[in-house]
Amino acid sequence: MRQSMRNVDAIGRALVIGGVVILVIGLALMFADKVPFVGRLPGDITLRGDGWTVYAPIATSIVVSLVLTAALSLFAWLARR
Repeated sequence: MRQSMRNVDAIGRALVIGGVVILVIGLALMFADKVPFVGRLPGDITLRGDGWTVYAPIATSIVVSLVLTAALSLFAWLARR
């Protein structure tokens, strides 16, 4: 009995964490166009042709990666303290 309650508790926590992650991703997508320079940095490649467009946000991806790495490293460092 007690073991099954722990499993339900773990599933509940996982669902809440998953919901928060989806919420954060959704908010980021809603406000992404309002952040200046995102998607228009030097190094972002856009190729256009007749009826097609290829967009490769290389510089934006590098900047987002650096910011997320710094934020998650700071969070991990604070969690260890």
